[in-house]
Formats: sequence, C-alpha cells, structure tokens
Amino acid sequence: MFILFFLVWVIFNGQLTAEIATFGIVIAGVMYWFLWKFFNYSPRYDFFFLKKAPLLIKYLFILVAEILKANITVFKLIYSAKYEPEPAVVYFKTDLRSTFARVLLANSITLTPGTITVTLTENEYMVHCLDKELAEGISSSVFVELLKKIEKG
Repeated sequence: MFILFFLVWVIFNGQLTAEIATFGIVIAGVMYWFLWKFFNYSPRYDFFFLKKAPLLIKYLFILVAEILKANITVFKLIYSAKYEPEPAVVYFKTDLRSTFARVLLANSITLTPGTITVTLTENEYMVHCLDKELAEGISSSVFVELLKKIEKG
C-alpha cells in the first residue's frame, strides 16, 4: 500500500525529482501509518494481496470477459423483437468463507449486465436477473470457483 501511495503521488505530480520523491515518501508513510492506526490495517493485508496477485489479475480478466459476454447477451435480449425477457429473482448460497470473497462476488454479479445483487446476508445471495436464462449456473459460476482458489492458499 505504501508503494501504491507513493506511485499515486508521483503520477499526480507528473515528474520525479529528489524533492518530489522525498515529499512523496513522507506523505506515503504518513498515509500508511494513518491506515494502520485508525483503520486497523496491517502489512499482512499487503502480503495477502501480493501473494494472491496472479489469481486476482486472472479474476479481473475473467470479469472483463464475462462483462463483455453479458453485454452481448443483454443487447440481443433488448433488441430482439420476438423474444420477451422473463425477469427472475434467484436465491443461492456459497461456501465462501471470507467477507472479501463474498463481497467481491456480489460486486462482480452487479457489474455484469443483466444481473444485480439485491441482498447479501452471510453467504446467501438474492440476485435479480433480467432474464431467467442469465440466472442459470450463477451459483457455480467461474467467479465462485476462482474465489475459492483465492481463499485456499
């Protein structure tokens, strides 16, 4: 997180001089201390994300691909004159343990066109789908499987 704060500082300044780097290190350090002190942040979070970076990047690419596929599907649903969408509300549970994984799944569902996570209670989701076809396989989606891998190791 410290490195991220420093990089944002340098990017916002538009150049890198000794003075800007020194101020950036001090400001990034103060910001990191602030997170640690008042938001119960710990360096173990940094190590967790660093260790999981390849899987999280893979998750991001899969999310973008699923968003593009869902965009095409929703486009076809909307512009098809002979097809009448049948909205559905789906309830399902996952065995994801961490709050991070459950919230990431809920946000991924909402970011994907045609689906909205209405509620998330513990590990139970209520999802509204534009069409019942979009609801098929939502509980065992590629998102859930990858989040389980992220949680494991």
